[in-house]
Amino acid sequence: MTKPPAHDSLTDQPPRRRLALFLPSLAGGGAERMMLNLAASFLKSGYAVDLVLARAQGEYMEQIPEGARLVELDASKPLTAVPGLAQYLRTRQPHALLSTMTHVNLAALWAARLSRTGVRCVVREAEHLSSRLAMCALRHRWTMPRLVRQEYARADAVVATSQGVAQDLYRVGRLPRERIQVVYNPVIDSTFRKRCATPAIHPWFDDSLPIILGVGRLTAQKDFTTLLKAFALVKRGRPARLMILGEGEERPRLERLAQELGVAADVDMPGFVDNPYPYMARAAAFVLSSRWEGLPNVLIEALACGTRVISTDCPSGPAEILDRGRYGQLVPVGEPEAMARAMERVLSGNFQAADPTHHLNQFDANRVAAQYLQLLCKDA
Repeated sequence: MTKPPAHDSLTDQPPRRRLALFLPSLAGGGAERMMLNLAASFLKSGYAVDLVLARAQGEYMEQIPEGARLVELDASKPLTAVPGLAQYLRTRQPHALLSTMTHVNLAALWAARLSRTGVRCVVREAEHLSSRLAMCALRHRWTMPRLVRQEYARADAVVATSQGVAQDLYRVGRLPRERIQVVYNPVIDSTFRKRCATPAIHPWFDDSLPIILGVGRLTAQKDFTTLLKAFALVKRGRPARLMILGEGEERPRLERLAQELGVAADVDMPGFVDNPYPYMARAAAFVLSSRWEGLPNVLIEALACGTRVISTDCPSGPAEILDRGRYGQLVPVGEPEAMARAMERVLSGNFQAADPTHHLNQFDANRVAAQYLQLLCKDA
């Protein structure tokens, strides 16, 4: 399915340089949100943008920027989208193709080769690959590094979202380090302040009890188990509440754990929230409890909302975002006692972070988009 919006580029005007952004869907994840931010910035810079989806579904479907052209390949996953993507490349002839996430990047590179169009391919690696592979079946741990090494070498540019991701990709994929460009995420766009200022619709914000906030998919990677255990320790000494925004397969287990810890009455998991920024702005503290990340957008967003933040010092991203603890506290992965102590320091006013305003400029959407355009249009 191809769905042209009201302002498509197929007009009598001279054609603009066309960029294609390939994703499985617009599910409510950080990678999808960042690609939409890039699409909006590319459009503002005068480029035509095709948003190419294996399947046109997901929480962010309503947030497609005006002027972007939606192309659905009607495929169940990136691998089965390869023939359709190759046909799209032959038909639409975009100047460049940008993809993100390892399995999507591989599909994009295969489709580009199949199309024989010579389209410029830029792949964006957003995960700490070795950490994710450690959770996979043995066959994936063996095959994925070889596929990454073989196929990423064919890309015109390889982007890593943090220095940690770049170093891990160099080690796991054995790519020459100079081939890997570090470009941070385009987190803070022109709508950020307006969205941050909207009301947080939840009854807990009507009273004075401090709220500790976590945001992310309810998966093992995010390790909300440690956050719940840390919160239970904090609750022994002071009244507080914990709110976790997100959805996922770990919900039943986390709900049982909250009951077992005796804190269920003070824990709420409302599910996925399209705009978490007002929740961040009103929270007493934001906590990232992940086992691993690439460059966690929610940590940047919480900082930009003016929230005091705590994060595990996981691979990778938090230490870069917080400048080794200058802008927020870093605690060891999987240690509820250390996390509870950090939460207590925030709630008691015993931790003062530096002002992150200037530091956050590196995550400005337009600034980051300009770096991507240099890679996508290098031969222009």
